[in-house]
Amino acid sequence: MSDTDQTNIDNIAKALFVVNRHAKTAPIPRQLYTMKKQAILKLIKQEQATKVGLHFSDHPKFSHQHSTLLVKVSNYYFHIPPSKEDFKALEHLGNVDKDYRNPKPQMSLSQAKRILSKFLGWNESKQKEFDHKKPYSSYFTASSLGQISRSPYKRNRNY
Repeated sequence: MSDTDQTNIDNIAKALFVVNRHAKTAPIPRQLYTMKKQAILKLIKQEQATKVGLHFSDHPKFSHQHSTLLVKVSNYYFHIPPSKEDFKALEHLGNVDKDYRNPKPQMSLSQAKRILSKFLGWNESKQKEFDHKKPYSSYFTASSLGQISRSPYKRNRNY
């Protein structure tokens, strides 16, 4: 692997870290998690990332323990959902090591998304596809703070 290829993989790993960190606190994280997973799967297919093993998840689904796949990209480690083959082929490593932390890169979310979009071959329309699929609540949730005399279910009648 040449130095420019390794630098590119390092930048992709940093971008994955930034996207993953923002996805954990995003109100609608689907696009970010999809981007992360697709990039990691492509890196594995290109043999530029390695599957390390399986970990128990820190966040059980429906009170049931499940496992996640630990993947190493450059000097960073990430978790993605495992395939059935992963359970057969990889060692289970037990619980996640709480003491390990990935290095913290200096990169903005927009720059990270640009790097991963370019790597995945996504164009602007693919990015906007996720933006238009925002879930909307069918419930009216108006704030009544400071408006005690007014009902949120009646029309505004210029009190």
